[in-house]
Amino acid sequence: MMLDANHAPPVPAQPQAIRREDYRPPAWTVPEVSLDFDLDPATTRVRARLEVSRREDTVEPLRLDGAGQRLVSVLVDGVAINDWRLDGDTLEVPLTGDTHVVETEVEIAPDANTQLMGLYASNGILCTQCEAEGFRRITYFPDRPDVLARYRVRMSADKARFPVLLANGDPIASGDLPDGRHWAEWHDPFPKPSYLFALVAGDLACNRSSFTTQSGREVELGIWVREADLPRTHHALHALKLSMAWDEHVYGREYDLDVFNIVAVDDFNFGAMENKGLNIFNSRYVLADPDTATDMDYDHVAGVVAHEYFHNWSGNRVTCRDWFQLSLKEGFTVFRDQGFSADQGSAAVKRIEDVRALRASQFPEDAGPLAHPIRPESYLEISNFYTATIYNKGAEIVRMMATILGPQRFRAATDLYFDRFDGTAATCEDFVQCMEDAGGVDLTQFRLWYSQAGTPRVSASVTHDAGSGRATLRLGQQVPATPGQSDKEPMVIPLKLRLFGAATGRPLTDEQLVMLNQASDTIVYEGVTERPVLSINRGFSAPVVIESDRTPDELAFLSGTDDDPFARYEATQQLMLDTLVAGAIEGGRTNHDAVIRAVSATLSDPSLDPAFVAEAVLLPAEGFIADQLAVVDPEAVFAARQALRSDLARQLEEQWRAAYDGPREPYAYTPRAKGSRRLRNVALGYLAATNTGDAGKLAFTQFAAADNMTDRQGALQVLANGDSDERVAALDIFYNRYADNALVLDKWFQTQALATRADTVEIVAELSRHPDFSLANPNRARSLVGAFGVNQRALNRADGAGYRFLADQLIQLDKLNPQTAAKLLPPLGRWRRFDATRAVMMRAELERIVAVPGLSKDLFEQASKSLEG
Repeated sequence: MMLDANHAPPVPAQPQAIRREDYRPPAWTVPEVSLDFDLDPATTRVRARLEVSRREDTVEPLRLDGAGQRLVSVLVDGVAINDWRLDGDTLEVPLTGDTHVVETEVEIAPDANTQLMGLYASNGILCTQCEAEGFRRITYFPDRPDVLARYRVRMSADKARFPVLLANGDPIASGDLPDGRHWAEWHDPFPKPSYLFALVAGDLACNRSSFTTQSGREVELGIWVREADLPRTHHALHALKLSMAWDEHVYGREYDLDVFNIVAVDDFNFGAMENKGLNIFNSRYVLADPDTATDMDYDHVAGVVAHEYFHNWSGNRVTCRDWFQLSLKEGFTVFRDQGFSADQGSAAVKRIEDVRALRASQFPEDAGPLAHPIRPESYLEISNFYTATIYNKGAEIVRMMATILGPQRFRAATDLYFDRFDGTAATCEDFVQCMEDAGGVDLTQFRLWYSQAGTPRVSASVTHDAGSGRATLRLGQQVPATPGQSDKEPMVIPLKLRLFGAATGRPLTDEQLVMLNQASDTIVYEGVTERPVLSINRGFSAPVVIESDRTPDELAFLSGTDDDPFARYEATQQLMLDTLVAGAIEGGRTNHDAVIRAVSATLSDPSLDPAFVAEAVLLPAEGFIADQLAVVDPEAVFAARQALRSDLARQLEEQWRAAYDGPREPYAYTPRAKGSRRLRNVALGYLAATNTGDAGKLAFTQFAAADNMTDRQGALQVLANGDSDERVAALDIFYNRYADNALVLDKWFQTQALATRADTVEIVAELSRHPDFSLANPNRARSLVGAFGVNQRALNRADGAGYRFLADQLIQLDKLNPQTAAKLLPPLGRWRRFDATRAVMMRAELERIVAVPGLSKDLFEQASKSLEG
């Protein structure tokens, strides 16, 4: 329905699917934008001046997206008009010529913006989040990524309340105003889409430094936080400098502005945002010191700082044509930040961590009702596609192309991509075309990775004829059906593999890259004089599930022999996984002895990095075990894992104690020290599983004496899972020590939400009523509700209390922050994997969510797809 300026805005229509096939270029471009902000938390006035140009062969009126604002006036070429119309949230302005200046004035209320999209207030700071479609909540604009404009921004505000005024680009002027106010003006000379716009106003302190680029330009760096948080910004600043140097060295990309600023805010839906020259971060990915941040937190800070900085080229200078191309920037940039992090420490451990994250989040996504290709075909709410598939699987697809091309040709291809599309909005096809053009390869079939959802399953078996010395490797692939895609074509799957001699342990072949591009293939090896053992998908060269006929003894052999670190880790994990799946299905302790021997050999190998040992001896998570079962029995999975954990703990107790009591050094954030702490805390966990009675005291002693958060939280996790007398005391001490530190208090909530105790549902329900718990803060919601959602045993308790709790929280959260609510729903969507009783209860909660009046389209899309898929 179309209304004129004298009528109230219409009621929003039912959400309609946006389809990739319907893409059309914008009818109007906006080369230049000037914004004037009169900032106030209660009522901010935004005056926008858009220089608009009609594309050839179009007669469409100018359509500007908006949401949640009060339109005050519209001017065209300096003259007020009244013949504008609102179509839903879209402002339609009739224009007759080809170029015009359109000015609008709107009012918005930042302090009432609980969705945290657009301009909002966070603990006295005014800040923005515009990706994907938040800019339309600030002013009327063609809010799509293929409209690139140069921005000039002027801000005025109360100087005492908001002494710092930041925006994209470089500062060009500032000054004082009457009545205690002041102003600042910024200019970004690089065309950018509206989702990269950023503004921050607040009382902030700055950790300043500089970086000299490879061409000799001096760039001023700043990390802006509250004054009290300033001492915890040094690690992030150091990571930023490392990232800038690494991108120059590895990709030849130099920073292009005179300043680069990072601002930390407490309320943020994402981890961080790559706005041009002004990155806005969730404070958890900026603030770190040994007392409040674990080694993993330190790693995440460095990785996220690198990720957002790398976006300056892979996302900003070259952006997305439309949101269906989201993985173009995110998958590529995740691949880049993974490479950076691997170069800062152990590449093998980093690869293990990345694959574990992929299997924990993306593999279940691929196997569930929300499965989608990395380039989706449609959506109701684009925020729902900021998924592990887009990010993590997207990175793996870039990695496969890098593997196929090799380092030199891949670098040439990325150079070509940046040069060819600099300053434009590109597509996934454009990126692949650059891989082909610079790499001299045909990736026609490989493109199926962009359009087909699902995780391919690769079968592999080796036979050996001792008489002829011939070994035969038979490979096959099958891509499971996913919602909307029942029949799949064979994918191109690059598999790194090698054969080892079962008797001597020596390599029988060189490592080779096999391109499996059909349903089945056979490879014959001649001159194989001893029985071969297959090492396959070395380095996790493809994001697939390997199904092989390797025996427990062969897996144990590879766990101690394979010369590829990831393959060695994988053999140990596969041996554990096969054992745990059998235990969950059949009960008993089949192959426990083989696992114990493999773990013992790993623990006793002095050549191995302690960080690698710690990863290799960890048992697969309950959720990953459950993913292997046709019908999930959470209690059977828990029992099987506890039984193997107990046997490992008791039979290797001396080795666990030796690992725990090993040499200790003063705290340092170095790869060696991190590895030692990691192994020590893994050993503590196993010692707690011996049930010898002193585990609680041992953990509490570590907790009380710890000089760093890694050891303190490691001990707290052990205590939170148990029933020792020290458990409550440790939780109270931790809370009282960190009650004023929101980020550390998140750890307190999360640790209890992840506990494997039988009464975790009751504990979490009580915590949801704690004075320090609030659904309004995304970090706090994720720390309790999100953590509980991935607690396999607690969520899936037989009485359904876990499902009811999660649904209740999501319904409440949706009223405040639909985007965060939608991201926490997927555990309920896996109801088809469970027994009939649990499936009925999970489905009932999804139906209850869908039936809520006024449900957001974010949560509606996720819940309805979970019911239908």
